[in-house]
Amino acid sequence: MSDGQLRTPTKRTCERCGRIERWDRSEETWRVVREEGTPRVGNPYCIHEWDINGAFAPFGDDTDAAEA
Repeated sequence: MSDGQLRTPTKRTCERCGRIERWDRSEETWRVVREEGTPRVGNPYCIHEWDINGAFAPFGDDTDAAEA
């Protein structure tokens, strides 16, 4: 990947309730992650505070994972 190509997060975690989601490229939407067969849905009434912040660099090289 070149430095000029935009990267997007592929995983996000809610800092309030612990919900974990991964980006589904085929469906073009976020999907809840399953850990040990159990979905990590967190609190359905939470106003999610995703861990995607200034630490994620949308432009960069392949040495950084595209996960937030």
